[in-house]
Amino acid sequence: MPSSPFHVAVLGAGVFGVSAAVHLQRLGALVTLVTEAKPANGASSRSLSWLNSARRRSDAYHRLRMAGIDRYRTLSAHLPSADWLRFDGGLTWDAGGADNTIAAIQAHESALGYDSRLVSADDVPALLPGVNPRAIPPEGAIFNPGEGWVDLPSLIHHLLAEFTVEGGSLITDAGPGEVLVRAGRAVGLRLEEAREIQADAVVLATGPAVPRMAKTLGLTIPDSTPISMLVKTRPQFSRLKAVLNTPHVAIRPTPDGGLVMDSAWSEEEIIRHLDGACEVRDSTIARLLAEASAVLDGAPDLRFESFGMGPKPIPGDGEPVAGALPGVPGGFVLFSHSGATLGLIMGELIAHEIVTGAPHPLLAAFRPDRFR
Repeated sequence: MPSSPFHVAVLGAGVFGVSAAVHLQRLGALVTLVTEAKPANGASSRSLSWLNSARRRSDAYHRLRMAGIDRYRTLSAHLPSADWLRFDGGLTWDAGGADNTIAAIQAHESALGYDSRLVSADDVPALLPGVNPRAIPPEGAIFNPGEGWVDLPSLIHHLLAEFTVEGGSLITDAGPGEVLVRAGRAVGLRLEEAREIQADAVVLATGPAVPRMAKTLGLTIPDSTPISMLVKTRPQFSRLKAVLNTPHVAIRPTPDGGLVMDSAWSEEEIIRHLDGACEVRDSTIARLLAEASAVLDGAPDLRFESFGMGPKPIPGDGEPVAGALPGVPGGFVLFSHSGATLGLIMGELIAHEIVTGAPHPLLAAFRPDRFR
C-alpha cells in the first residue's frame, strides 16, 4: 500500500461508482466522485435489485455473486432495522409443461451448496405468505431462503453519507464527462467547459455508457444493453416479503409498502423511436400489474404509482467487466448486469486493485483485456 494518499477520480454515481469511491476512501485514497446529474438517477434507480446467485452461470461468476451476497449480509447485520435491505428469501417457478426444468435447476443449485428447496404449491402458504399458491404449476417452485433484495437508491445514499462525512468530494450535475488521457495514461477527468480534475487513477463506472466511453479509450466491450422498465405500485397492504421470479413477472416489496416489478416480455413491448426516445404503452403497464396481481394471494387491486425506463447494462457475453483498462495505465472499469448483487463486492475489489496494485483473483475471469 502506498505510504501517502493518492487521488482517484470516479466517474458515475450509481451503485458501482459509489461503492468504489467508499471502498477507495476506506483504504486511504483521496477520492473525487463525479456524476453527470444526481446520484442513483440511472440504471440503479430502476433495478429489481434481487440479491441472488440462482439458476446456472459460470463457476467464477457464481463465486463472485456469493461474495457479493456475503457483503450485504455483513451490512444487514450492522443495520438490522434497515427497511431497504432484506433477506426474506426468494421463490421462483417456471411455466408448467414439457419444457419445465425447475427440478433440474434445483438439483444444480443444491450441488453447488446453494440453499435451494423444491416446494409444492401446498407448501408455499406456510413458507411465504402473500403468494397465490394456485399460480404455481404442478412441477413446483424453488424456495431460496438465503436470497433477498436491496433498494439501491437507499443503499447509495447510505454509502454517500459515509463518503462525505469522511471527506470525500462529490460533484453532481457535472454534465457529460470523459477520462482524461495524456501520454497514454489516465490522469483524471475532463468535464464541461474544459474543466479538468487531475488524478492518479480513474474509475469508469457510468453504467450503460461504459461501452461507448471505453471505445474512445481503445477497448471494444461487446454490449447487449436493452431498454428496461420497472413499475412501482402505490403503498398498500401486502404480506409479501420475498422476491418472486415467475414466468410473466418478477416482484419484490419496497421500503414504503409498495411493490416493484418487471418482466422480459414488457421490455420487448417498449417502443424505441428513431430519434432514440422510448415509449411504453398504457396496456403494457396494465398487463404487468395484472400479471403481478395473479401471483399474489387474494389477487389484490394493484394501483400504479410510477415507472422508470432506460438502458439496463448487460455485457455482450453476460459476464461482468471489471479491472484495469488494457493499454491505458491508471484506468479502471466496472460494467455488469447484476449491479445489485455485485454492487458492494465489485467496489471493494476494484479499490483493492487500485490501492495495492495487486490483481484480485476473484476478478481474474472478468478482466477487460479478454476483449482485446
